Amino acid sequence: MSDASTANTSARHATSEAVALTTSLMGLGAGVVWSFGATFARMAEGADAWQYLMWRSVGIIVVMEFVTILRGRRSPLLRAFTEGWLMFAGCCSLFLASLGFVYAVKTTSAANAAFLSSMSPLIAAVFGRLFLKERLSRITVGAIVVSLIGLAIMVVADRGGGNVRGNIAAVSASFGFALYTLCLRRDRVRNWDPIMPGYAFMMIVVCSTISLAQGHTVVPGARDVVLALLHGGVLITIGTIMFNAASRKVPAVAMAVFAQTETVFVPVWVFFKFSERPTWQTMFGGALILTAVVGKVVLDNRAAR
Repeated sequence: MSDASTANTSARHATSEAVALTTSLMGLGAGVVWSFGATFARMAEGADAWQYLMWRSVGIIVVMEFVTILRGRRSPLLRAFTEGWLMFAGCCSLFLASLGFVYAVKTTSAANAAFLSSMSPLIAAVFGRLFLKERLSRITVGAIVVSLIGLAIMVVADRGGGNVRGNIAAVSASFGFALYTLCLRRDRVRNWDPIMPGYAFMMIVVCSTISLAQGHTVVPGARDVVLALLHGGVLITIGTIMFNAASRKVPAVAMAVFAQTETVFVPVWVFFKFSERPTWQTMFGGALILTAVVGKVVLDNRAAR
């Protein structure tokens, strides 16, 4: 091999490594970007969960529609409600997931909200067995058992803390994300971009209706509105773009692990901003859940190889 060929091969190898590193960092960074959302929700102290979710959804729709116009494509919001029952089911699933998570952040500790909502991959495995007839491996069953132990530790320790509704909301967020995953697996070739503006529109209708029915205004303080708009239009949108871009180059196993950075960093940012210290039961139970989720992904990949 000539010196020129060797140099070209080395250059291509270096470029490939640089691309792999960049995309991996984007995958990791997506979870970090998403994790700031819990802090924003906590900072909006004058807005309840319904008001905050409504304005967060406005931010999502405005940015998504603007990006789509720039690309010269059809409105994703219209497509969300004209592409069949599976797309609508996906919108409903993310609606449940987002509602559960933000309500949990507002009513229980950030650590509880993050760890309990991170169980969605394991719940998705159970749903896959029930609805798609997918086999549950021993690894998956073991991971589910470990995560349930972690869930029990966190819930029992917190039963007298007045956070039961928040904990239930966090678990419901896991169910929502699991149902969304089930929709994606049912049709792997579909373009799911309309999901975000679709569920955001549903959120605006439902949350504004509930706020008005409770006798509240749909427009809280200007600071709270700005925080919600930034959460939806910047954090969620940019995090999703980073995650989708990374997923085209990074293996699915690694992306599933990278996504857990959101779970890890949510309580970190809330601690720095609000000095909220999780209990040792929360940390221990959360560690079991996180270990079960990440362990399942890694061990499943080894078994497949």
